[in-house]
Amino acid sequence: AQVRDALAWSRYIDEAMELFGDRVEVSFASHHWPRWGHDDVVGYLRLQRDLYRWMHDQTMRFANHGETPLEIAEALRLPPEFAAESHTTGYYGHLAHNVKAVYQRYLSWYDGNPANLWRLPPAEVGRRYVELAGGPDALLVSARTAFDAGDYRWVVELVNHLVFSDPGNTAARDLQAAAFEQLGYQSESATFRNAFLTGAHELRHGTMPRRDAMRRGYLNAMTIGQLLDATAVRLRAEDVGGLARVVHLRFGSGGHTAVVEDWTLELSNRSLHSRPGLGGTADVVVSLDRSILERVAANDVDVRAAVSAGEVVVIGDAQALYDIVDNLDTFRSGFPIVEP
Repeated sequence: AQVRDALAWSRYIDEAMELFGDRVEVSFASHHWPRWGHDDVVGYLRLQRDLYRWMHDQTMRFANHGETPLEIAEALRLPPEFAAESHTTGYYGHLAHNVKAVYQRYLSWYDGNPANLWRLPPAEVGRRYVELAGGPDALLVSARTAFDAGDYRWVVELVNHLVFSDPGNTAARDLQAAAFEQLGYQSESATFRNAFLTGAHELRHGTMPRRDAMRRGYLNAMTIGQLLDATAVRLRAEDVGGLARVVHLRFGSGGHTAVVEDWTLELSNRSLHSRPGLGGTADVVVSLDRSILERVAANDVDVRAAVSAGEVVVIGDAQALYDIVDNLDTFRSGFPIVEP
C-alpha cells in the first residue's frame, strides 16, 4: 500500500486536539477500544500524536547520519513513554515496519549502498549461497546449530537461500517453517505473527487455493477511468509488439442504451492508454454497459460471447477490440511468498 505520511498524521492529531480537545468526551478509532472521559481521551491523543512525530523525526535523524532502513529499524526502540501503553506498542503494526516506511517515503527503496543497487534475483542468489556454504547439507548443519541457539532470524535468512535454490528440499522447508513458527509465537505484532505463520503454513502444506484476484466489490466503486487503468496493467506487452489500435468506447449504465460516458482506448508501442471523449480515428466503436467493463476487469466475461449475445455492440473492425482483450493477463491470489 502507499506509504502514509507520519508527519501529517501527527499534525492532524494535534489539530484535532486544538479544535476539540477542550470539550471532547469520547474517541473512536479503527484499531482500538474506544476511550471515554475528557482526560483519558486527551492523554490518548497526545501520546498518539507524539508517537508518530517521534517515529518520523528519529527515523529521518538517523537517515541524515547515513543509516539505512534496516539499521534504523534495528537501532530504534520504543522509549518508556510509549512502551508503557498498549495503544502505542506494536500489537498491530510494528516500529520496524514503520521506520522503513518513513524512510521509503522520502528516500525510496535504495539505501545508497551500490551493492543493493542491482542485486541478483533470489533464486540465483540462493543457488550461489548454497554453493558457497559447501552444499545443502552443510548449510543445514549451520542452520540447525543456529536454531538450537534460538537465533531464529538468522535461521530464516540462511535457509531461505536453500529454499529458493531448491524448493523441493523437504528438510530445508521444515527447518524454515519451524523457525518461522518460533518467530511468530514470539511476536506481539499481529502483522508479524500472521506473516511468519503464513510462511510456515506454505512451507508445510503449499500455497492456499488460488482464485482471481480482482474483487467485484472494489470494481463497483471504481470510476470508468480507474477500471481502464486497472485493465491496462494486465496487458501482456510481449504479445502485442507491432500492434496499434484505437477503440472508441461508449458506455451505458444499468442496461440503458443512452450513452453515459465516452472513452478512447489506444494500444500503442506495447502500452494501453485511455482518455475521456472520442479522440482520433477509431478502428472500432464499441457500445457496452459499464457492468461489462467490470466483468472484463474481474476476468469473468468472454468478450466474443458478449458480442455474439448482443451485450456488446461493435461497429467497425471487431478484431481491433479482440487484439486488446485477448492479450490481457490473469492475476491470481495466493501466490507463493517463501519460495520462487
